[in-house]
Amino acid sequence: MSAANLLKTRQEAAIAPGVGTRAIFADRAENAELWDVDGKRYIDFAAGIAVNNTGHRHPKIMKAVSEQASRFTHTCFHVAPYESYINLAERLNAIAPTGPDNRTMLVTTGAEAVENAVKIARAYTKRSGIVAFSGAFHGRTLLGMALTGKVAPYKKNFGPFPAEIYHAPFPNHYMGVSVEDALRALDTLFAADVDPERIAAIIVEPVQGEGGFNVAPPDFLKALRALADLYGILLIADEVQSGMARTGRMFGIEHSGIEADIVTMAKGLAGGFPLSAVVGRAEIMSAAHTGGLGGTYAGNPLAVAAANAVLDVIEDERLCDRATSIGSTLKTRLNDLAARQGMGRIGDVRGLGAMVAFELVTDRTSKDADALLTANIVAAAERNGLILLSCGTRQNVIRLLPPLTIDDATLDEGWNMLEQSVEAACSAIG
Repeated sequence: MSAANLLKTRQEAAIAPGVGTRAIFADRAENAELWDVDGKRYIDFAAGIAVNNTGHRHPKIMKAVSEQASRFTHTCFHVAPYESYINLAERLNAIAPTGPDNRTMLVTTGAEAVENAVKIARAYTKRSGIVAFSGAFHGRTLLGMALTGKVAPYKKNFGPFPAEIYHAPFPNHYMGVSVEDALRALDTLFAADVDPERIAAIIVEPVQGEGGFNVAPPDFLKALRALADLYGILLIADEVQSGMARTGRMFGIEHSGIEADIVTMAKGLAGGFPLSAVVGRAEIMSAAHTGGLGGTYAGNPLAVAAANAVLDVIEDERLCDRATSIGSTLKTRLNDLAARQGMGRIGDVRGLGAMVAFELVTDRTSKDADALLTANIVAAAERNGLILLSCGTRQNVIRLLPPLTIDDATLDEGWNMLEQSVEAACSAIG
């Protein structure tokens, strides 16, 4: 029995089946490559779901963590605070797209960041309602699930959910939902379901992650900003997946030219170590009473050291520019592939920076989702040595998230594996 099969047997006997996994059991990883317990090499186009933007085990990050580990690994910031947390907060305050005067709090996961952003918004506005969007993903906690606009697998069987969470359609050009349609639906929501003066915040992903890498049009985000200003609502930008240089800017919302009131970030923030942040305008972030925010492991010293190193790497290696280059390469190649004879099941290619996806359909006229083909491509890629992830509310989108530190040769090799996998899966169904 292979080492992977043995581990799979042990996993089935020890781990709750609700924790979904793949059959790739990692042994070691370096930059954009991963080797499993049987020695098979993979090129990683998932990056731990956009966590390893700076690659696996970046030397500068590993050095920073090692140096911190030699000093202390945990004190709890509430008990014995430390300079590195303050330093990271200062740096995030300076770069957050929320204006010149900001404050930061650190927690551990993206869901925690979202929940704390909602708490802060409610404390500041003295309102309780929150508006989120169809296709959104904001975490697996009870409030995170309530905000999420995708039922399977995240919300199924887990209700009831917290009250006063409202959903509106997210623009989707490919599926015929225009910016005007989405804004009209918001107007209807405010006329029929909830007074806008009861809404504390609108939370939006500048690029939807689990929803299918749907990019929020700049006009839509500008309209949300105007609507929020009109009714005294806060605008929360959930940058958990789109942040930290992934889209070609430090934060995805920067492409729209507007500012949010609060920004949540996680994933790529600490290069593989668990850390998230909530950054917002000082007067808003100061609304919560002392002791109302935080957590035992919030702002863990090892993760904070990693995050400070991540910010250095992004700047030193110009990873925003690299994301733009990677994304341009992948989208050009995907569009060329889609234009070939027999590739009519590639219905759409989209993305921002190195946050790229393509949608699989039964045909380009009906645009009916082809979830089976999507799964077959992911499986074929895995056999070929390429790690891919699917997403989308119809389970028919493949997302490409290579580390931003990937070299051109490895990127080309990964693309060749992807191309072969798509061609083979499409040929198999005719």
